[in-house]
Amino acid sequence: MSEPLAPGATIGILGGGQLGRMLSVAASRLGFACHIFDPGPNPPAAQVAARLTTAAYDDTAALAAFARSVDVITYEFENIPAAALDALEALAPVRPNRRALAVSQDRLDEKTFLRGLGLTTAPFAAIGDLAELHKTLETIAPPAILKTRRLGYDGKGQARITAADDAATALAAMNGAPAILEGFVDFEREISVIGARGTDGQIACYDPGENTHRDGILHQTTVPARISRAQATDAVLIAAKVLNALDYVGVLGVELFVTPAGLVVNEIAPRVHNSGHWTQNGCLIDQFEQHIRAVAGWPLGDATRHADIEMTNLIGDDIARALDLARDPAAALHLYGKSQTRPDRKMGHVNRLIAPGK
Repeated sequence: MSEPLAPGATIGILGGGQLGRMLSVAASRLGFACHIFDPGPNPPAAQVAARLTTAAYDDTAALAAFARSVDVITYEFENIPAAALDALEALAPVRPNRRALAVSQDRLDEKTFLRGLGLTTAPFAAIGDLAELHKTLETIAPPAILKTRRLGYDGKGQARITAADDAATALAAMNGAPAILEGFVDFEREISVIGARGTDGQIACYDPGENTHRDGILHQTTVPARISRAQATDAVLIAAKVLNALDYVGVLGVELFVTPAGLVVNEIAPRVHNSGHWTQNGCLIDQFEQHIRAVAGWPLGDATRHADIEMTNLIGDDIARALDLARDPAAALHLYGKSQTRPDRKMGHVNRLIAPGK
């Protein structure tokens, strides 16, 4: 275990989107500076961070200079090229670690890892060609979902198969990318747990939130979720098992399906997570500060919820409602500073107080 970073240290963040922005704000409250590395010239995080490097992830000279300027490196997204990590790890610690990235970058590796921990997932199989897809559909019967093994997010990179006749169209939608077939899970609701693990192995988990989606994009997270106390305990224990198995440092999101037979793990995300934004107004220490504390080697904060919260994403033109939302005395508005509004683009979110926590 390394020494905790002192206030005044610099935290490097790979990626300059809204998660990097909110991490930078949290870091500043603890006296840290943030240096953002992003290929885009004016990412949202740069508006609040101390420094920005604009360079591609294959620019080894820029990566080396970035790594030498910071005390620890973290990231706001998981699809970081392996070559970039090679350049960075030689010069500065990267938290969470490389194994967490490797597991989460490939859906097949992720499902295999989770099964290896004794956790339940949807049925799955790697798909190489149309003949293999047809054969697999004999055992993983439709309805099923064909997904790219890498790079999919917010409903992208996937195609639903409702009958075997859909196979060719679904495979064509993968555009030649390696794919995985996942069986359908008949679930009552989706929940997620945001958990954190420190450099000393300490773990802190937030209460599970209940998620609803629109067009494959998270729409709302409501806390508390409509689950039993036993289900909430099981969800937190699952998150803790994943954190320990990866020797993880930082915040991790774990998405789960609630079914009559128990909890099914959908996926993990090795970063602060959209479904954890409610913590900004529902907890003393939110997920962003918790992540900064963890990667800086600080003690984790209290993850206890003090209020019931409904988090709603502002997607695309929803941003036009910002002033109306700001008039709501029970709402806390969080905007991301994005200059262009596009359909399906996350522009901000609003946390609405439902009731004081119990």
